[in-house]
Amino acid sequence: MNILIAGDFFISDNYQGHELIDKSVQELFEKADYRIVNLEAPITNDNSKNKILKTGPHLRTLDNTTIPFLKQLRIDMVTLANNHILDYGENGLKDTFKALTKEQIAFVGAGNNIQEAAKPFTLEKEGLKIAILNFAENEWSIAENDKPGANPLDIIDNVNQIKAAKATHDKVICIIHGGHEYYHLPSPRMQKQYRFYAEQGADAVIGHHTHCISGNEVYKNVPIIYSLGNFLFTMQSFYKDWYTGLVLEVEIKKGKILTQLHPVRQREKTFELSLLKNDEKQDVLNRVSAYNSIIANASKLRNEWNSFIESKYDAYLNYWSPLSFVPNRYIKSLLNKIGIKGLNKKGMALKLNLMRCEAHTDVSKEITKKYLMK
Repeated sequence: MNILIAGDFFISDNYQGHELIDKSVQELFEKADYRIVNLEAPITNDNSKNKILKTGPHLRTLDNTTIPFLKQLRIDMVTLANNHILDYGENGLKDTFKALTKEQIAFVGAGNNIQEAAKPFTLEKEGLKIAILNFAENEWSIAENDKPGANPLDIIDNVNQIKAAKATHDKVICIIHGGHEYYHLPSPRMQKQYRFYAEQGADAVIGHHTHCISGNEVYKNVPIIYSLGNFLFTMQSFYKDWYTGLVLEVEIKKGKILTQLHPVRQREKTFELSLLKNDEKQDVLNRVSAYNSIIANASKLRNEWNSFIESKYDAYLNYWSPLSFVPNRYIKSLLNKIGIKGLNKKGMALKLNLMRCEAHTDVSKEITKKYLMK
């Protein structure tokens, strides 16, 4: 069985009908048995009443915008466990289910409740059964017992899901939406957790969300790919690595999982996506190799993590400041002078996200320790 797995996929409506996908990418996808991308936004109308209270942007797209690109790539399934899939609430998510079902595009990682969201999807070929499980860090999209949303990153629940899938499938592939945006490496917690999933029965662990590529490792014969980066994401960014991604080819042959990375790149401004070749391809693969050497060395990985923490120090202290509850900077300045603290829902939402999201918690704890030691 040959499976292609790509990272974050979002087409904004102003790119509806554009020619974005180069023939080289189409040919790569045509060769696979199954094709999977991470659908980063709900497929729904722009109804402001459906927007949830959250931090960060609200993403959405129309079926006439997104479906033609999914069809062009022959996408068989999308992963929905990500931090944006519930941006337009229950209605937006149900619109997404409807649009995908109509086009016979399967999905995994989200449902009408947490039990549905946790169900694996089975890929099958000539008697070989592969389970796909999909988890997302705990931000704004997570399902509950009586509410729709995404399947959360939860060590106990995820391990139970892995073991249950393993009992009825030949292989289990976990696709995780998590990590630190614009950071090319896993945090120590991420590495420990992803390795634990491998120990508990996952046959491959694959990540995205960070908007940049990362490295990988083979741990106890299990490939762990920490981030594929963006695949096709039509939002402008000052960050150059926004435009470079990896498509993972997973080949299951004689009971073994073999992996190969195919670097891709979007053009800045036009977002035309092509498969990298020759020197450009090798440059990206060399970068991945350099990240791999850091991931394999605990001391180097810790040093890189400490440098990343230092770069976020001022920003996170500001996030945790009581004055972050006050939206107006002039009022904030006045309150600061007279020693009064303010509260509002936006500020409370920020604090909630810092506490519950694994990536934000990783950073918040380290910076709090640094602050208290100074």
